[in-house]
Amino acid sequence: MSTRTSALDAVVFGVDVQSGDVRGDAPSYAVVAFDGEHLDRDVVSLRKLRRLIDRERPAIVATDNMYELAADKDALVHFLRSLPEETTLVQVTGAERPEPLSRVASRHGVPYGKKPMKEAEAAARLAAANVGYEVSAFTNTTTVKVARGRSTGKGGWSEDRYTRRIHGHVQNRTRKVESDLRDAGLEFTVEKTEKYGGLSNAVFTVEARPGDLPVSSVRRGDVRVEIERERRDGIEFQPLAKRRDHVIVGVDPGTTTAVAVVGLGGTVLDVLSTRTADTADVIEWIIERGRPILVAADVTPMPETVEKLRRSFDAAPWTPERDLPVDSKQHRTREVGYDNDHERDATAAALFAFDHHEDQFDRIARKVPAPLDRGEVIARVLTGEESVEAVVDDLTADDAPEEDEHEHTVRELTAEEKRIKRLEARIERLESHADSLRETIDTKDERLEEYERELSEARREERREARERRAVVRLERENDQLKRRLDDQREETEALSEKLERLKTLWKLDHSNFADVADHQRDLVPVKVVEQFTKGAIESAEERFGLATGDVVYLRDASGAGRSTAERLAETEPRVVLRQGGLSDVADEVLFDHGIPVGPADDVTIQEIDELAVAREPEIEAVVDDWEERAEARRRERKGSMVDRLISEHRAGVDDPERADGTGG
Repeated sequence: MSTRTSALDAVVFGVDVQSGDVRGDAPSYAVVAFDGEHLDRDVVSLRKLRRLIDRERPAIVATDNMYELAADKDALVHFLRSLPEETTLVQVTGAERPEPLSRVASRHGVPYGKKPMKEAEAAARLAAANVGYEVSAFTNTTTVKVARGRSTGKGGWSEDRYTRRIHGHVQNRTRKVESDLRDAGLEFTVEKTEKYGGLSNAVFTVEARPGDLPVSSVRRGDVRVEIERERRDGIEFQPLAKRRDHVIVGVDPGTTTAVAVVGLGGTVLDVLSTRTADTADVIEWIIERGRPILVAADVTPMPETVEKLRRSFDAAPWTPERDLPVDSKQHRTREVGYDNDHERDATAAALFAFDHHEDQFDRIARKVPAPLDRGEVIARVLTGEESVEAVVDDLTADDAPEEDEHEHTVRELTAEEKRIKRLEARIERLESHADSLRETIDTKDERLEEYERELSEARREERREARERRAVVRLERENDQLKRRLDDQREETEALSEKLERLKTLWKLDHSNFADVADHQRDLVPVKVVEQFTKGAIESAEERFGLATGDVVYLRDASGAGRSTAERLAETEPRVVLRQGGLSDVADEVLFDHGIPVGPADDVTIQEIDELAVAREPEIEAVVDDWEERAEARRRERKGSMVDRLISEHRAGVDDPERADGTGG
């Protein structure tokens, strides 16, 4: 529903048939352009009317009958589709059952005449005053279809490559459209049909009008883009202005202002209490809920604040003969919900005013014919001190017919004379009109060039603003992403800070959390835990807490290591390696050759905090001493084996003299 309160900030076209009929002969139209102050009049054909609308882009095209512009419903939909995005068609005489234009114009105080140009002017003035209904055949949903721009063909040695290229181009254009819609912040869904080499088509359903889309219809090469607004099942009518029924308003002024709105049937429609809203805000709140015909207070005389509100609506006043007692107000509002005493007092004032006038409302309602608005009659009777009959007669009276310009005739003309007279008058009108058109053409040609320049400039400005809006949306989205990344970095920094503190604590051997070792902290040494005896686990441990010369390294799983992995650990020159499980022969040999003590972890009491661990110094020394004893024995055994091998080689040389003196084969 349109919330526009004035059409005077844009041009309104009033249109009425000048001659002919859209269903038969080529019609001509009387057109009046109205901007709130000035009127421009012209008579044009239907084709020129459409060109004029495309060029001037009025906010409203107003008519008393929409089927003067289209022969049937399908033609009307076609006409609505051809209108510029910012232009709406308005039927000023009503919706499905329109009233006579003369009656509508009289009701709203708009000048009216029976000539087409006068009717076109009346339609323009009524639409500018928000009178009438917008004619709509489309929703605010738009379909964007990206498809092949040419057939993939059949046969030929390069058919596969040709098909792949077309489907690839469709896929690329689909991605571009999808990116543009996202950058514009539009909501949409998409259905894609995948084919060999890419996509054969993609259909976007976008919650926006075509003019709000950052893409346009195009057919170029292998791809075409079609934009079509979703059509309604039928023709819909939406009032230009929201309907506001007549109401009774009760007001309780003070530091907290309370307002209650009651319908003419005695029903409480809404209640407001506020300490911050000024008078203008209160008036706007009331306007949104109805047209006051009575403004009431619960005390007498009426407070000045309430009187100002009443005068702003030109409504009738109501006050009680004496201030309303609290118990009376409580009793009258017992079935009405309210949040405080101020709302109760405002509601009571409105309800007592309704009670006072209820019989009068009923009498007026019985005298008002069905088609008329009962609230309008009641308002004029209360505020204008008119009788019901006078108001009804005024609202139902049609304009008096125009007087016959040829009232006095000497004699009755014959049929042939009448026909001649009509033809002469028609010739005179046409000649006059032709002269007027010739003069207009010269002027319009000059203005057309100027308008085209202005239009080009306006379109460039509009495109620039659209680009700026898309850039703002994109930057806001990037800003949100950067904020999220900043939050993640802060969380990671906090985690690393905590980890650093734990590392500092470990290096200082300040583990007060271990109750059983609190008195022997100087006997504790840090232990670096490596989950597996692999290069990856060693490098991970080095990244997390570092491996340095003289560290105690605990291999949680010592199995499976090869020569290169053992050499990688030996490079860190640990003091001792505590293992869980057995080492491979190769790894054991490498560590032994590098002089790195190795012992079972079960011989040491290891206590862990998160990634950190500690062990007792005496137990570490015991493991090292035990390894030294085993290492000495292993070296002696290795030395003995080497001596035995040398003796065996020497004896073999003595037994073979030729081999011993080097002369053997």
